[in-house]
Amino acid sequence: MSGNNAMAPQTSPSRCSNRRVPGTRRSLACNRTVTTSDGVPLSVYDWGPHAAGHTVVLLHGFCLDKDSWNIQVTQLIHRWGSNIRIISYDHRGHGDSGNAPMDTYRIDRLADDLAELLVALGVTGPLTLVGHSMGGMTALAYLGRPASKRPIEPEGLVLVATAAGKLGSHGLGRLLGTPAPSMLYRLVQRMPREGADEVLQFLARPVCAALTRHGGYGETAPKSLVDASAATINATPLTTKVGFLRGLKDYDHYQTLSSITAKTTIISGGADKLTPTCHARGLADGIPGATLIYRPNAGHSLLHEVPQVVTGAISSAIVAGSHSGARASALEESPVEDEERAS
Repeated sequence: MSGNNAMAPQTSPSRCSNRRVPGTRRSLACNRTVTTSDGVPLSVYDWGPHAAGHTVVLLHGFCLDKDSWNIQVTQLIHRWGSNIRIISYDHRGHGDSGNAPMDTYRIDRLADDLAELLVALGVTGPLTLVGHSMGGMTALAYLGRPASKRPIEPEGLVLVATAAGKLGSHGLGRLLGTPAPSMLYRLVQRMPREGADEVLQFLARPVCAALTRHGGYGETAPKSLVDASAATINATPLTTKVGFLRGLKDYDHYQTLSSITAKTTIISGGADKLTPTCHARGLADGIPGATLIYRPNAGHSLLHEVPQVVTGAISSAIVAGSHSGARASALEESPVEDEERAS
């Protein structure tokens, strides 16, 4: 693995919680902690048996956490039951995962974390990677690693409201092209923590608010979900917010697109101010055989605005990725639940 190799990634013993997946009869969530090679503990939810016919890994967006996928997890469990394994986790510096040095808040380090997590959790495939926003960028960065550093080759890829790069060229991402992210980064690094947070929060507010809360939702999002996402964003440490801004500015994986072999679906919202539809078109043009789904009234938070569309794309990837193996028949024979009722 790239990065600090002082220690190998490790996973703690499973702790099967009593956390009930909404709308299901079973409490399937196992809490795990995977410690990365540079010593950062990642908080993981793990649903379903290790021997399931397909594994889905859900990668959340900037300043969000693994709970942003709750609707999709509920719908997928209704649809597939124990025939799939679902893994979602908090990126470093987010949610219940540990903080890390600011210079590790880069998308390529998140791709390292993903590779290490797949090994630590014994994921063998078939595999579908699903990424929202920065999570989609993480999936692309993983696919941009040399083949020898990709422990598993995904058969399915679902990219939601994301981009391959050039974030500073369009929409609210143009703020990344201003001096503000670099100035904030240097300030956070140099100022003493005690008494500095209030000043830094004031300075960071215009950039962080524009790049997260104000650009997040279109017209169709319930207020309760908007409020919940805003609370998660506000709870994200300032060092995480500022640290990743510089990494997002420098991110560019357009050169990776033509080499992607996974069956790919891209989902984009016409009201998305953070990753406008031009980014989705760039992905669709660059990835061989990719399908683009466009929802004109949805914004950046498609997981909540059009949840059935996202879940449907994941289910399609599961079916397509499982046809080549003996496990396909078991998957296709699983009971189909009503998607609308599951939501």
